[in-house]
Amino acid sequence: MKDFPSCFGENGVQVADLSSSSNNNKAAQNVVTCVYHSRFHGESCWITVTWSKNLMGQGFGVGIDNNTNQCLCKMDIKPWLFSKKKGSKSLDTDLCKIGIFWDLSLAKFGSGPEPFGGFYIGIVFEKQLVLLLGDMRKEAIKKTNSIPPPSGGAIFVSKREHIFGKKVFSTKAQFSDISRVHDLVIECDTSGSTEPCLVIRMDSKPIMQVKRLRWKFRGNHTIVVDGLPIQVLWDVHNWLFGTSLGSAVFMFTTRESAEKLWTSQPLYDSHTLHWSWSQRFRDSQLQNLGFSLILHAWRNE
Repeated sequence: MKDFPSCFGENGVQVADLSSSSNNNKAAQNVVTCVYHSRFHGESCWITVTWSKNLMGQGFGVGIDNNTNQCLCKMDIKPWLFSKKKGSKSLDTDLCKIGIFWDLSLAKFGSGPEPFGGFYIGIVFEKQLVLLLGDMRKEAIKKTNSIPPPSGGAIFVSKREHIFGKKVFSTKAQFSDISRVHDLVIECDTSGSTEPCLVIRMDSKPIMQVKRLRWKFRGNHTIVVDGLPIQVLWDVHNWLFGTSLGSAVFMFTTRESAEKLWTSQPLYDSHTLHWSWSQRFRDSQLQNLGFSLILHAWRNE
């Protein structure tokens, strides 16, 4: 990670340099990575679900790590095998047997790799659904012949997503289990002769604006969404001073120590893209520091 000078003293933030050759890996860009915290035999475990998309089609993977960064098991459905859109797999670990069930035969996809409806993925441990994703809850419970997930079960702790646009970048965001899903839009035009300005909107309403962006290309600001304070951190250095292949990075987090995490951890590493994402947040999550959404915004030239 390159050490760019901070413009904000102690309030500055720093992100890994994304203008390296790894940015040529287009497959790495079409990925959504979600991390969940659960317990197996009373021990903390981290479930990483990765959705991917390339010219071959859609794919997904599931990895489960323990609290010592040891991979207990992992499964990867490659895009060229995605014709098998439903199935199950039993994975043996040193401690237990874990079942993974999925049905994406009716899954609905937008422009990204993650489905938004018509699917389920279930992870079963000792006849208990420890994680259930998707809107086909009844079908999943019936197929797995297991007990529904308990209240306060697996906790959604982080999501990383890649978004694309020229001046406007949009996605969906939900910051807690009880909050609603919001339309999140990031607007920034750096192509003109005027001083660029960064605007972030939530449900069409501006929630923050950064002027004199060439001097404030990194920073942080706190907003309130659904009564919950959300810290927003941004790094648009690549948009202003980097190559056309570089992305800007935004973090929306409910964590109290988000800035410390942001400055101490590189947020992008193509060599550890799929299975080590949960490791980057493990220490902070053990302190119950909340949820983080990290967006890599890529310009379509």
